[in-house]
Amino acid sequence: MRNWSVDTTELKKDKKQYAVWRLEQMVNFGLDGKKINGAEMKKYWKILDLDFNKRSYLKMILWPRQS
Repeated sequence: MRNWSVDTTELKKDKKQYAVWRLEQMVNFGLDGKKINGAEMKKYWKILDLDFNKRSYLKMILWPRQS
């Protein structure tokens, strides 16, 4: 994942903000061959700003219905 518009060295100083930003970038703009940590995704789920369709799909994967 390459992002030219954000100074990641400054962003890394705040671990929570960096983790949220990184997750949003990976989901919205591509994984670049990396995997998303499910536990981290669940931890920050309520504050992630994701596309509605992607959010619905990820919710289905992270919390499957028990029948």
